[in-house]
Order: sequence, then C-alpha cells, then structure tokens
Amino acid sequence: MLNWLMANWATILVLLVVLAVIAGVIAIMVKDKKQGKSSCGCSCGNCPMSGKCHGKNDK
Repeated sequence: MLNWLMANWATILVLLVVLAVIAGVIAIMVKDKKQGKSSCGCSCGNCPMSGKCHGKNDK
C-alpha cells in the first residue's frame, strides 16, 4: 500500500486540490443563496427570460 501511495502521490495531491476548489465554490454558492444573491451576476432587465428566472412569489 505504501508503494502505491509513493508512486501516485502527485495524482493524489492534484485530486485533493481539485476537491478543495470544488468544495470552496459550493460553499460560496450556498452562502450567496442564503443571502439572496442572484447566480447570474448581471442585470436581467433586458433578458427575455427574466420572468422565468426571477418570477414573483405568490405567497
């Protein structure tokens, strides 16, 4: 087992870095969603689909 780890340490390191980046992006998306921020990041006033993405709540 130790031989396999030593032979593949670079691949394992890259995998851990990629997983850390993905976890960071997900954490930021969850934080933004809780704060009510939009994921599109632009003004939707001129978008023909703005009524579908950001519909009004009928509560």
